[in-house]
Amino acid sequence: MTKNPNEREKAVFEAGIKLGALYHQWVGTPISRGSAASVEQAIEKAVILQPFVEEISVALDKDLMTPNRFGYSELTGMMFNVELVTRVGFTYCHARLFPSKGYPLMSIEALDEIPEVSRH
Repeated sequence: MTKNPNEREKAVFEAGIKLGALYHQWVGTPISRGSAASVEQAIEKAVILQPFVEEISVALDKDLMTPNRFGYSELTGMMFNVELVTRVGFTYCHARLFPSKGYPLMSIEALDEIPEVSRH
């Protein structure tokens, strides 16, 4: 039996896909405290282009950026603090990627529906 997902399920799915793709695309990227702001902006500019993304903010924990012998660090999941809002129809999903107890956790923070405007 095939069930068509509703707007809530689609909004959550899109948020999860966006955060998972962001994580796997950027982990391992060479980074330094000096380049962190431009990497944060690059991630935001890339993700906001994708369908269903309404808002994104990325902050990387610069305190975790310890230079290797060549003068740079590698981006790890524990450095991410990302907030993302997806919208499908009239449903908004607010999701996060953040360090929690030694793990880069992805979570759904809120799921809101706005009422459809009456067309009387």
